[in-house]
Amino acid sequence: MSKQNDHLAWPFFDEPHRRLAAEARGWCQANLAGAPHPMDRAGVDARCRTLVAALGRAGLLKHCLRAEDGGARADFDARSLCILRESLAWWDGLADFSFSMQGLGSAPLTLAGSDALRARYLPRVAKGTAIAAFALSEPEAGSDAAAMQASARRDGAHYRLDGSKTWISNGGIADFYCVFARTEAAKPRADGSASAEGISAFVVEPGDPGFAVAGRIDVMAPHPLARISFSDCRIPADRLIGAEGEGFKIAMRTLDVFRTSVAAAACGFARRALDEALKHVLERSMFGRRLAEFQLTQAALAEMATGIEAAQLLTYRAAWLRDRGERFTAAAAMAKLTATETAQSVIDRALQMFGGRGVTHGEVVEGLYREIRALRIYEGASEVQKLVIGRELLK
Repeated sequence: MSKQNDHLAWPFFDEPHRRLAAEARGWCQANLAGAPHPMDRAGVDARCRTLVAALGRAGLLKHCLRAEDGGARADFDARSLCILRESLAWWDGLADFSFSMQGLGSAPLTLAGSDALRARYLPRVAKGTAIAAFALSEPEAGSDAAAMQASARRDGAHYRLDGSKTWISNGGIADFYCVFARTEAAKPRADGSASAEGISAFVVEPGDPGFAVAGRIDVMAPHPLARISFSDCRIPADRLIGAEGEGFKIAMRTLDVFRTSVAAAACGFARRALDEALKHVLERSMFGRRLAEFQLTQAALAEMATGIEAAQLLTYRAAWLRDRGERFTAAAAMAKLTATETAQSVIDRALQMFGGRGVTHGEVVEGLYREIRALRIYEGASEVQKLVIGRELLK
């Protein structure tokens, strides 16, 4: 991992960031080196719970919260989130998943929750004693989140929710879900798409009557995902997050905070693939020479390393802009697009260098190949990032 933290000398960082990187590196070496990588659902669920608890005990989950809620800084610090996700991803994709979902799942509460809601849930998020989930996507509303059909209606001191959500990370193991539903019927825009007005956010617990895990979803990388449903699901009215109709803005603000960190995780995966490839080509012999001596190998390594450096520059520049309070929408989209697409290419080339070993279960590069694919889709697919960049350029 000799090159993983070289970029900390860049001017985007201050001394607390460098200390955090050293802390994260030490924790990962002590807790993730040689850690099991379960493939079965029960093993993955148990491993996620173990990782969340361990991250909480180490104090690393405090970086997912603001200081007033027991967090590390007065506001979210995008660079800290990126440093942690890049470090965790280098070591263990499930550790990165567990960390990031605690932040994403609880951020709506941090951003807009009442004092009582924040006090009820966020200390447990920081300690790793409660697992959070972010429930926005639906079967017919993924990239176009405003097209959601889940509804919530006020009924005295309660709300009643109906509908379903899918692709919910931590689905089936979460202790609470931040759920987005329509409190007003969708109004069509001029282009025929649904308006984002009338969407609200709520906290739903697994024990609420009418809530159900409708089915677990098995994906390429072994992560806990599920479909969840609400059938006249009755929740107290004080579990409304923010005001009625503010849900879509809360969801977008949440994604803005964490989008750059997706790019950082991709950089961590890519850097690990390059490190594994370098080690392999220096040891592997072919036709009487080490693989590293072939010019084709050297050219591939050069392209991999250059792509990673470029992705890291875009990623930490976007995080730096966000932390300075400057406009960063286009920068974050560029970072996520470049980092995830580059990481896919880097990991693919690393796997190719390993030959038959590269597609064998248990090899690091094989696991990375499964981990990276989802990052090009979630929190805004690559195609969506291109649209965001284009729109920002035309403003």
